[in-house]
Amino acid sequence: MQRPTGFTLIELMVTVAIVAILAAVAIPNYTDYVKRGKIQEATSTLLAMRTKMEQYFQDNRSYVSPGAPVLDPCTAGSSVAVPPLKYFTIVPPCGLTATTYRITATGGSATDGSMSGITFTINEGNVRATTVTGGSPMEQAGYANNPNCWTTKKGGQC
Repeated sequence: MQRPTGFTLIELMVTVAIVAILAAVAIPNYTDYVKRGKIQEATSTLLAMRTKMEQYFQDNRSYVSPGAPVLDPCTAGSSVAVPPLKYFTIVPPCGLTATTYRITATGGSATDGSMSGITFTINEGNVRATTVTGGSPMEQAGYANNPNCWTTKKGGQC
């Protein structure tokens, strides 16, 4: 007598259950990992713009100097360009004073709105802050306000 080969229904059901459990754990972790990667676009750009601002200040002893190259990206002929980003919109430091500025990266650009509801800021004192809009997808994903640093992980962690 020849023994039948193949899988039983129980074996297939156990395999499907194991795959479903693994997917239930892996998919949320993967989406959070992707969000953290997108946040790096904003934070690295803000740091690069801050570096340009500080270099200008070292050369001119002011963020706005008469007769010097124009630093404010909101002014025509500015020497600092605002880079286009995929997931964020950079709000340039409009309304600079001689000793202060503030640069803001707002989540959700014209091409991708997956990061809408989160805003990162930096100023001349290297004070970094995160603001998360109530009810936004980022708040629902577990990100929170933090006035002292950039929130890069769930729960307001820096």
